[in-house]
Amino acid sequence: MNDIIEIKYALDTFYFLMSGVLVMWMAAGFTMLEAGLVRSKNTTEILTKNVALYSIACCMYMVMGYSIMYGGTADLLMPDAWFGNSIANATTAEVLASSGDTYYSGASDFFFQVVFVATAMSIVSGAVAERMKLWAFLAFAVVLTGFIYPMQALWSWGGGFLGETVGYSDYAGSGIVHLCGATAALSGVLFLGPRKGKYGADGKVNAIPGANMPLAAIGMFILWMGWFGFNGGSELAVSSVESANNVATVFVNTNAAAAGGLLAALVLGHLLFGKADLTMAVNGALAGLVAITADPLSATGGMATLIGAIGGAIVVLSVSFFDKLQIDDPVGAISVHGVVGIWGLLAVTINADVTVMAQLTGAAVIFAWTFVASSIVWYILKLAMGIRVSEEQEYEGVDASECGIDAYPEFVNSKS
Repeated sequence: MNDIIEIKYALDTFYFLMSGVLVMWMAAGFTMLEAGLVRSKNTTEILTKNVALYSIACCMYMVMGYSIMYGGTADLLMPDAWFGNSIANATTAEVLASSGDTYYSGASDFFFQVVFVATAMSIVSGAVAERMKLWAFLAFAVVLTGFIYPMQALWSWGGGFLGETVGYSDYAGSGIVHLCGATAALSGVLFLGPRKGKYGADGKVNAIPGANMPLAAIGMFILWMGWFGFNGGSELAVSSVESANNVATVFVNTNAAAAGGLLAALVLGHLLFGKADLTMAVNGALAGLVAITADPLSATGGMATLIGAIGGAIVVLSVSFFDKLQIDDPVGAISVHGVVGIWGLLAVTINADVTVMAQLTGAAVIFAWTFVASSIVWYILKLAMGIRVSEEQEYEGVDASECGIDAYPEFVNSKS
């Protein structure tokens, strides 16, 4: 019997770690997606932002975010307490005394949670692309990953009032991760303003095509793949018949929602614009994934497809709506992760015993906290160091002014 319990511990820990690896792989997906949807003159900077924000998230969540999220009270200035008490791995005696209860390594839990934090920050990157100063963005990443995100996650996943009192339900983070990241992005976009030339004086919306559609499509598929770890890993175990069945259901529903979202966005985009728009299809798949993330377990495959399809349709309408408001989001991140994130939270009530009021309360709290806190940080950064590059630098491309490296040097005229 003892051997069985130890095997269950090892299996669940390994599954947790491999799910975290899949979610970490989503960082590559966001990087490729954003690199494909910005202009070539801004590619190196978007790549730099993504590799740096991931590293910042890992460091800040270790130093303070994990402790905040799970109510840790450790002295954060002491290196041996950086993880807090809650990350301690279970001893053999504790595992054997668990009588079959779910146990996994505390370090594996930290690893799984830290890649979620990085995902939230990646959402901000694409929305503020092509006109933001690199170091201002990275300074904001420090605060979001170290404080803003962990605080609202504490209220839900950390045993706080949203989860315990309000009854808010969010299986893998449609609100906690995606709405949080999108809200921070919305605040930043409002402070930045639109890219030069995006909107005409008469209100006309001018398309600014991305430089590399193959990269955008590859980024979408990487994210789609990584989402199996994002949602599947949130079951937290795989070593029992019940948990294994749940994981399989989550995988099926996650895949179905993505497919439904892509097809709905592709069809609706064609009906509205007369063309099969790849960018809408890509965002439709991501919208389907965001929509099902709040509850990928309770729905049937058909219902998951429908939930994803509604998310795909919403994102097409939402992108157009934000353009009418002249809120410039180069990759559609606010629509995909924010607007559809709210839909995902409401969709939970279709299949689970959760009230609409509880879900709306959770969404409102996450939005209000993140928007106010982010706005304060953006405002301070704007005063202290500025957040937007000059008009000349934007025209030349932020690769030149911020990084000094061209992503595609073969296609750039050289004086030498």
